[in-house]
Amino acid sequence: MHSDAATTDRQPAIGHGLLALLAIAAGLTVANNYYNQSMLGLLADEFHLSAITVSVIPVVTQLGNVAGIVFLAPLGDRLERRRLILATMAALVIALVAAAIAPGFVWLAVAGIGVGLFATVTQQIVPLAVHLAAPRERGRVLGIVTGGILIGILLARTVSGVISDLWGWHAVFWTAAALMLATGALLAWRLPRSEPVTDLSYARLIGSLWTLVRTHGLLRQAIIVQALIFAGFIGFWSTLALVFDAAPYHFGATAVGLMALVGVVGALAAPLAGRFADRHGPGAIVSAGAGLVVAAFAIFGLFQGSLAAMVVGVLILDLAVQSSQVANQSRIYALDPTARSRLNTIFMATMILGGACGSGLAGLAYSAWGWSGTCGFGAMSTGLALLVSRRG
Repeated sequence: MHSDAATTDRQPAIGHGLLALLAIAAGLTVANNYYNQSMLGLLADEFHLSAITVSVIPVVTQLGNVAGIVFLAPLGDRLERRRLILATMAALVIALVAAAIAPGFVWLAVAGIGVGLFATVTQQIVPLAVHLAAPRERGRVLGIVTGGILIGILLARTVSGVISDLWGWHAVFWTAAALMLATGALLAWRLPRSEPVTDLSYARLIGSLWTLVRTHGLLRQAIIVQALIFAGFIGFWSTLALVFDAAPYHFGATAVGLMALVGVVGALAAPLAGRFADRHGPGAIVSAGAGLVVAAFAIFGLFQGSLAAMVVGVLILDLAVQSSQVANQSRIYALDPTARSRLNTIFMATMILGGACGSGLAGLAYSAWGWSGTCGFGAMSTGLALLVSRRG
């Protein structure tokens, strides 16, 4: 329990090779949650579903992810992390194969729950990276790994859009399963052992999540802000395929993937946000990020039908979401060095739950009011995040 504090200034910097592998692995594993979003138009056509019905796929995948974060990710504090990561990767491969062979919509939805459940291996990688980093560089390390995560989220749409247009949606999941096998092999080769930091029983480990929320006001603020921001973010991306499939665009799934490439530029801000948080504190970055997300939705809503406005808005949106997430995580990881997996569990579970709600509510708003409904929902959600971030 005291080993982390005792080595605060003597812990060596994490190696560049290992850090790069962790960032890539985090990006590739989290991508599994989002492959289905750019193929919603194809799935709706193949299974003869309405826009609101096909939106169930990303919603249940996100809900599975929340369940995995709550019930699996905290084990990183209790079990040896390398073994836990490799076991979860193996289960993820099985879930992806189940999705690849899905003969119908219900099967695919159930497989999606499994994919979301075990894609939480990402949230085992993040606390490991922070644990291995020296205190003076934790913001930078977190920024790099989180940058890998956002790039994975965005490129998931590019990859799945191109592959599904060329070879069908089944091929997307076969490709993902192969990527996970390769990533698991690399992690088995390079990951060091990381001993548990607590001996709490599983029941007490899960129970301590609420204790942490009740104890730390800063944690409560951070999770509310990021959940609201992520609701708007995922709401945008989960309905973009439907927007591009309709007038005036009439684009295919590839167009969603190409738009996601624009957002990768925003991910480049993550290491910079992490360094700024290391030096000056993260509070101002959180509020600035929330404000910029509101501005992005204003651009989307005011300049509908303009591809140029969509590009500018995506750049602002992804940069802002990434910066606010890194800053908020920097704040919560400093609260208790012996509970980083659990703190990460609380933060990510509420964030992903916000994304799942955002996906569903944005789908409802789009069905009722079109793209204006999606933009209005995003602006309201992130506007509330801005208000909460400025309290205290």
